[in-house]
Amino acid sequence: MEYVKTKKINLKDEFSEKWLQDIIETDPSILGLGELEVYRRERKQSSGGRIDFLMMSSDTSTMYEVEIMLGATDESHIVRTIEYWDIERRRFPSREHKAVIIAEEITNRFFNVISLMNKSIPIIAIQLNAFKHEDKVFLDFVKVLDIYESPEDEEDLGLETVDRSYWENKSAKKSIKMLDEIIEISKSIYEDLKVTYNKHHVAVGTITKNFMWIRPRKTDGYSHIEILLGNENIENAKQKLENMGLTYTIRKDKIIAFPVTSPNFSKNKEEITELIKIGIEKNK
Repeated sequence: MEYVKTKKINLKDEFSEKWLQDIIETDPSILGLGELEVYRRERKQSSGGRIDFLMMSSDTSTMYEVEIMLGATDESHIVRTIEYWDIERRRFPSREHKAVIIAEEITNRFFNVISLMNKSIPIIAIQLNAFKHEDKVFLDFVKVLDIYESPEDEEDLGLETVDRSYWENKSAKKSIKMLDEIIEISKSIYEDLKVTYNKHHVAVGTITKNFMWIRPRKTDGYSHIEILLGNENIENAKQKLENMGLTYTIRKDKIIAFPVTSPNFSKNKEEITELIKIGIEKNK
């Protein structure tokens, strides 16, 4: 493969929102949200506005209310997205609904606001990066905030056990491969590792207690990881994940939760191994 130097551009300066909508409508998979189909585009809302896209998962159980913003996101963009999400979930109450914000720039200020809302409203934030080479434009959609997922309390772990095939059928191959790598890394640190396949997560523990919960996803090469580190190690873990460019959520001041993709895992394997090691040492 030949290296080609590209130039980062602002789509807002050179293209219209309609141009971007046309591209997304042709291939919704570029958003990185799995196999989606466009249910409606520019759907009129009872509030008077129009939602950019109402999308539906391939199994039709989940709907995505997608709002696009060329340039930087702002207050009105966030408010519109939540408003449209609320309208559509009332219109289709039997389905799960997720709000999706797409913008070329998501500032720290608005990222913090969205993160706070994410704990009560299912919001996904995607940053769009655009690059130009000669007469070609390249679009890169990066998920910077995913749905907040809180793990079950430890006393409930293991009540709904399943076998490994359950997760193999439920998850993508690359996601399972990442799961196996994480388990092997943990075994290299603690040879008496206990792995329990539960219906809602894969629990990884020492003889004493579980210290990590992993959820492989249908999106190829994507997993959600939670590690019990103890509150004295949280700040160090937060710094490590920020250096890796990964988003995170803190639960009960002692568990750090973060989504990771296969490329991020490979790139930051050493740092993630350090977090696993801390989890093991803390819970032996």
